[in-house]
Parts: sequence; C-alpha cells; structure tokens
Amino acid sequence: MLTNIWNTAYPIIIAILFFEFIIIIHEGGHFAAARMCGVKVNEFSIGMGPKLFQFQKGDIKYSLRLILFGGYCAMEGEDEDSDDENAFSNKKVIQRIFIVIAGALMNLLLGVIIVAIIVCSQNLIGTPQIAKFDKNAVSAETLQQGDTIKSIDGMRVYCANDVTTGLTRSTDSTLDVVVLRDGKEQKLSVKFDTEEYEGHEYIKMDFWLYGVKKNVSNVIKETFMQWMSYARMVFLSLHDIIVGKFGVRDLSGPVGAVDIVSKAVKIGSVSLLRIMALLTINVGLFNLFPIPALDGWRLFLLMFEGIFRRKLPSKWEWAINGAGLILLLGLMTLITFSDISKLIK
Repeated sequence: MLTNIWNTAYPIIIAILFFEFIIIIHEGGHFAAARMCGVKVNEFSIGMGPKLFQFQKGDIKYSLRLILFGGYCAMEGEDEDSDDENAFSNKKVIQRIFIVIAGALMNLLLGVIIVAIIVCSQNLIGTPQIAKFDKNAVSAETLQQGDTIKSIDGMRVYCANDVTTGLTRSTDSTLDVVVLRDGKEQKLSVKFDTEEYEGHEYIKMDFWLYGVKKNVSNVIKETFMQWMSYARMVFLSLHDIIVGKFGVRDLSGPVGAVDIVSKAVKIGSVSLLRIMALLTINVGLFNLFPIPALDGWRLFLLMFEGIFRRKLPSKWEWAINGAGLILLLGLMTLITFSDISKLIK
C-alpha cells in the first residue's frame, strides 16, 4: 500500500520541485542583477503564501513559504517611487532593463545547460537524413533511404528535432516535404499514417534517422541547434494558437504541466530532461513577451522611457498592468479547470 502511494506521489513531488527550481532560477536572476547594480532587495522568497521560515542577512529577508509554486524578489522602489538612492526606480534605465531581463536570461541559460546534458548523454548525434523505414511504412512510397529532409510543410529543418516538430504540427496526413536527393532538392507530396491522441490526429513517424559519432565540435553545434529548435517550438505553438489550430483545452497550465513532467519521470531521464528544457525555455521566452504583468511589459515600458525620456503616467501603467493581470489570471483559471477535467477523465 505504502509502495503504491509512494510510486504515485514521488513523480508529482519531483515535478513540483522542478517547477519551483525554474522559478528560483528566474527570481535568482533578478536578485543577482539587482545586487550587481546596487539595488536594495527587501526580500527574496521561495514559494508563496504563509511564511514557514525566515532569516535576515544584512538588509535582506530570505523566506520559505508554504506553497512551493512561486517566489519573488522584492526590490525597493520596484512598484512605486522611493527616496532611497539604491531603489530600483532611481537606477539608470539600462540598469533596470538588465535587472528585468535577467530572470528570463537565467531560464534560457538553464535551457542551454539541460540541452547540453541531453546531447552529451546521447550515443550519437542525430541528423535529418533517413536511415531506414519501419515495416510497411507508408512514407516509403515516396521517400527513400539516404534522403536528407530540408523542410516539412514550409518549416525549415536544421536538425533531427525539427523533423519530429514538423511532423507533429501537421494536421493533414499528406505533407509537402523537400528533400536533398542525389545532390538536388526535390519537393515531394508524402503520405503518412496517422494516430489519434487527445482528440487530435497526429502523423506517425515511420522512418529512422542517421546518427553520427560525437566530437567536441558537433556536440557544441547540436546543443545550439536543439536549443534553437525548442525555442522555435514556443513561437510555433503561439502561432498555432493564434490561427486556431489549437484551443484553450489544448493548453496546459501548472496542473497539466506537473502531470506531463510526472509522467516523464516514470518514462526515464532523457524524456524528463527534454520536457524540462522545453519548459524552462518556454518560461524564459514567454516572460519576455510584451504582455502586461510580465517582465516583457516592464521591458517595453523601460525601452519607451529610454527612447522618449519620459515614463508612462503611473495611472495608465497601473491600469494596464491590472487589466493584464486579470486577463492572465482568468486564462490560467480556464486552463487549470481544463487540466483538472482531463485528469478526472
């Protein structure tokens, strides 16, 4: 009985701790940048909600709070004017920009580190060149062994990861695939079998790709290419949502993401690392979008201030931030409800 409970609980615990780690890295970036720029930090908190433990070192309070799904770096003069010369609001625009983007940059750097670990753990470096086909592979009617895939439905392919991304994004069983064959590029109409998952039809990848031996040069290149592939997935997903390919029910919030990570824990370390890399890169990039209540909106306001030498009136800034926060909370509520509904089903 206890073993069954633990087997169910430990993947969820690991998933929650990983999310908190992403947040600590993000807020730690703000904290480190603030200290480098001489900004007074009032409190650095791990978690949200009621305080469990707190100690003070110098002028800074360090807190551990009950809900391990958040955190913050509270700086003097961050949301209001202050007479303190070391307040955030009294620093140069370029310093404030550095502090604001530092959290996202740390998430993106964490993504590079995780991707590097993935690449180094692989036996071979994947390529977009077809090595062999599964038995009765439908795509073998058009594709050939030795073809190097250059694009899928207009999406350029730079590494093996891009092949998987291109196939999973397609909504039709017939794809326009550009391949390099015998030194010449050819555009082919390739048919695939599909399979259903969570109400959507997805392409079945029925071929294998060549791998090459690792060396220092191709490990560095593959790390960069895979990182770029994950980053591109974030923008492609946003595009697919905007054009209506996916709806709110297809999005995942904290609850759904914890479920995905906990399942990856059970599958194995490589699957977990891939999910971790995608999530931390997603958090880093999403925070830089100019959406009210996110770091990207504050970055936009600071750039406005730097260019026009004037700040947006406080009443307008508060109104826009408030409206943005309400919309984000509303969206997160819908997504969380959708996540819970999926888990119940």
